[in-house]
Amino acid sequence: MNRREFLAAAAAAPIALRGGSARPLALVTADTEAAVVLVDPFAGRVLRRIATWPDPRSIERVGDTAVVTHTAIGGVTLLRGLAIRHVLRDFDEPRYTSGARDGRHAFVTDSGRRDVAVVDVVHGVVVARLHLGGWPRHVSIDEPGRTLWVALGTEARQVAVVDVTRPAEPRLLRRIRPPFLVHDVGFVPGKRQVWVTSGDRGALAVYDVRSGHVLRRLPAGAPPQHVTFRGGNAYVTSGDDGTVHVQSSSDGRVLATTAVPVGSYNVQGGEGRILTPSLERGTLSVLDGRGRLLRRVQVARSSHDACFV
Repeated sequence: MNRREFLAAAAAAPIALRGGSARPLALVTADTEAAVVLVDPFAGRVLRRIATWPDPRSIERVGDTAVVTHTAIGGVTLLRGLAIRHVLRDFDEPRYTSGARDGRHAFVTDSGRRDVAVVDVVHGVVVARLHLGGWPRHVSIDEPGRTLWVALGTEARQVAVVDVTRPAEPRLLRRIRPPFLVHDVGFVPGKRQVWVTSGDRGALAVYDVRSGHVLRRLPAGAPPQHVTFRGGNAYVTSGDDGTVHVQSSSDGRVLATTAVPVGSYNVQGGEGRILTPSLERGTLSVLDGRGRLLRRVQVARSSHDACFV
């Protein structure tokens, strides 16, 4: 399918997000099948497959738009109402996305260009880029929407701290060198703290945002770990171990450990549920706030990331 045929087919059959259901739904990337899959995480059912360009990897909701990165072909797809609205090709290796609080601007890391791009998701254009060096990858924004932390690699020596008070005018503030090689970063809602996970060892570090100093170091599962937050808890995955640790976001205590399919790396929280797709098994595991496994849905051969819509 060429680009013109692909866009025509995608635009021809937009469907409602909830399909008449009051429950939130999830979008899951099917990496090797050039598709994004619509899933009801409460019923554990696959509802629809949406054809995309090849290699859809990360997916993140920004306002009413789902931002999908296609790392291997240097593209970014913008989905709205489950119809493809824009496909952007001015990327080299887009990786992960975090959204501004205005619901309009998305911050997309581009490892190939070694920068973070600011995308206007309404008009489908890149409005700014900020060179960071390294290999920008995982990214997180604070609750007020003023600061980004960007891990500069899968096993990064540094984290870039970026001022996005004016989303279209990002500004590098400083670089932080954690006590281990970094993989993922995540802001704790309601606190001026960031959890930083490791790419080279079983360890976590909790940072104070203002000072940039480590508040505490915590043990973790096999690297790399990924983290999300919900209701006062942190949910830390170890894809190689096949586990999700539920931890207190206040002191890091492990409250529960749940087994999930091996390869469940990325993790997203929201709508009273925790989602973690498996890169190796193609499943979507759905957990409740206590970390109990409620559903395991077979989505595709390989599933990289998921988000709520």
